[in-house]
Amino acid sequence: MSTPPVREILDVVVVGGGPAGLSAALVLGRCLRKVLVFDAGNPRNAAARTFNGYLSRDGSSPAEFRQICRDQLTRYETVELRAATVARAERSDKSFTVTLESGERVDSRMLLIATGLVDELPKLEGLQQFYGTSAHSCPYCDGWEHRGEAMAVAGGNQEAADLAIELVLWSKDVVLCANGPLQCDAKARRQMQRSGIRVIERTITRLEGKRDALDGVRFDDGSLLPRTALFFSPGQHQRSPLAEQLGCEFCKEDGCIQCDEKAATNIPGLYAAGNASRGVQLVIAAAAEGTLAAVAMNNALVEADAESGELSRDAP
Repeated sequence: MSTPPVREILDVVVVGGGPAGLSAALVLGRCLRKVLVFDAGNPRNAAARTFNGYLSRDGSSPAEFRQICRDQLTRYETVELRAATVARAERSDKSFTVTLESGERVDSRMLLIATGLVDELPKLEGLQQFYGTSAHSCPYCDGWEHRGEAMAVAGGNQEAADLAIELVLWSKDVVLCANGPLQCDAKARRQMQRSGIRVIERTITRLEGKRDALDGVRFDDGSLLPRTALFFSPGQHQRSPLAEQLGCEFCKEDGCIQCDEKAATNIPGLYAAGNASRGVQLVIAAAAEGTLAAVAMNNALVEADAESGELSRDAP
């Protein structure tokens, strides 16, 4: 009776092929770690034409940036990228096992979750037509491009009110379209009044415009508020169930994976980086967090190898 082959145990499996995951793979690969990156191919910023605020890549398209990152990783034989979705993850005493949707199982000493978040877009007729060009969720990413324009904020909660106040940095013509009764604290109401932000509590029926250029917000009484840019504060949830499956702790405020300053979760050997674990949701921040996580993971592997006497080994 033949003995089944022993599966290879990689140093690190990275789940998520965005800026955080690819940055971590780069650093770990350069440390001679055997790294496998799984990318399901659903980037959060797919609708955006460009992303901004990334020194040396300001104004790049997300697709171009991803391709450059992937191309640069090809020179490292220590790093492999695969287009696949990880369905499950388990932890044993000394390793992790991830199971792909195909049923294939892969083992690694450490695991990095860099799967990001999913934005829960407001249910506004016409939003998809303008999303990523004249309707946005992040003023740090897109406020500059609409500076001085007539802006609307869609939403009637505290987050929408805070966003409207923030947008006064980019435009003095900001209207909060609450889409019903506004629910926010007295402080935000005072600040909006002092900042000249008008509040409309009528129900929004649709967004109107030509092609991807917003012209205005239509209300249920038939009136049209002329606007050329719209911002909103979306709800969000974890893109992947892996952190929950493995028993991670989450931040109560925003639902992000709770990590220490080295990107380590409460589960030994499990790390998280990027939007899944941080409140600052910028591409450059995600890439930096991937680097920090990679350094911490490599240091932990060095320590474990030194303790076991396996630190000395041949380079690939």
